[in-house]
Amino acid sequence: MMLSPDQAADSDHPSSAPSDPESLGGPDAQALGCCVSDPEPAEGRVGGRPGLHPPPLSREEKRRRRRATAKYRSAHATRERIRVEAFNLAFAELRKLLPTLPPDKKLSKIEILRLAICYISYLNHVLDV
Repeated sequence: MMLSPDQAADSDHPSSAPSDPESLGGPDAQALGCCVSDPEPAEGRVGGRPGLHPPPLSREEKRRRRRATAKYRSAHATRERIRVEAFNLAFAELRKLLPTLPPDKKLSKIEILRLAICYISYLNHVLDV
């Protein structure tokens, strides 16, 4: 276990202070508090050193990291492009079925939907009479 100079001076644990400075890297190593080993690694840590293995990721974090890759973004963009093309094609098909005064008049999607609602209402009225 690596200790900072402050931790080495404040520690009362007998294994945290080196007993033989020469065998542990000399007087400079003792002053810096390095090369001190922990005889028993703490549970959940490899080699007794914290930070070797990050904590397990949550399901949401795993999903977020997977979505951050270039491969995923490219595949998502392709799927979205196909979806939008199908959406626009459906609006074009609906537009062909609706009567307008200039038949080739360009309508927005909301105008197509509103005109379709009116046209369906009109057809229902015609059937009821």
